[in-house]
Amino acid sequence: MSDALSKTPLHALHVELGAKMVPFAGYDMPVQYGLGVMKEHQHTRAAAGLFDVSHMGQVIVRAEDGYKAVAQAMEGLVPVSLLGLAENRQRYGFFTNDQGGILDDLMMTNRGDHLFVVVNAACKADDIAHMRAGLPDCAVEEITDRALLALQGPQAEAVLEEIVPGVQAMRFMDVAVMDSAYGEMWISRSGYTGEDGYEISVVADQAEAFARALLAHETVEPIGLGARDSLRLEGGLCLYGHDIDTTTTPVEAGLAWAIQKVRRAGGDRAGGFPGADVILGQLESGAPRNRVGLRPEGRAPMREGTPLFAATEGGDPVGIVTSGAFGPTLGAPMSMGYVPHELSETGTPLYGEVRGKRMPATVADLPFVPANFKR
Repeated sequence: MSDALSKTPLHALHVELGAKMVPFAGYDMPVQYGLGVMKEHQHTRAAAGLFDVSHMGQVIVRAEDGYKAVAQAMEGLVPVSLLGLAENRQRYGFFTNDQGGILDDLMMTNRGDHLFVVVNAACKADDIAHMRAGLPDCAVEEITDRALLALQGPQAEAVLEEIVPGVQAMRFMDVAVMDSAYGEMWISRSGYTGEDGYEISVVADQAEAFARALLAHETVEPIGLGARDSLRLEGGLCLYGHDIDTTTTPVEAGLAWAIQKVRRAGGDRAGGFPGADVILGQLESGAPRNRVGLRPEGRAPMREGTPLFAATEGGDPVGIVTSGAFGPTLGAPMSMGYVPHELSETGTPLYGEVRGKRMPATVADLPFVPANFKR
């Protein structure tokens, strides 16, 4: 089965390190190492964790007239201000469909004369086709000869500064192209854990040597997909295909913060993206349902797919859990899900049906664990 899966440039290293490998988005990926998910999670929060995210798509978008032309074109696909994005800065956004649903979420970077885009692994082929169809005057180039690593946690800065001097000066969402002993690196101060850290694109044939140099530090441990999921859930971060998809709008998902004022009703470049009528209408009048945090009582998590009810007995489901796990930092179970707007207030009691029994949960603020980004 693993023979049919794609492998990242770090695959042999994962196997050498004793990782438990699982299929994920068409790749053979490490879900955990010897420490186990709980300790990997705690180590990332306390020191530094190294994640292989090479399965994600790296794309460069160019136009003959430079960055401004690319940004103008791309604003036709995303409800995000890219013309207002400063050089060497990165911004979160999403592709939308005509119904206002989310096709994928992505990171976009102004690299001076072009746009650098990172998309999710499972949506990679569709996203590239979507950009090629929607940006006919731009060249959309998938980068296939580079790996992508994430170094996350409070010790990430000190570790990476030793190998790539200068990264210490970067702020959250800064990007830089830097020379190193492992070739040219494309670095962003960002990540998916709620912790300070970096995502680093490195040439594929140097990726293993670079990873070994990071792991040589006693503060760095390899971290698998299991802890990556519990870390992002504690951070209140959405996972595409679970918490957001083509049936959820950015407003329902609580991602309205990513839509700048200039793209909203009354802004200089309002609308002009797929689903604008739906999304701008919800920004003005509110969404019929909302993504919320949930704190189940007891120790057992309410996992994805758990139906939510407003009462202990009777009635139809009012919502559904989209992500759920035990939070190692939180020390308790945590979930996210969608409920009607009138049931989305913090403190609202709800009931998740687990194995035929309705268990109490309370609507909670997100994130469950505050972020530690370097502003």
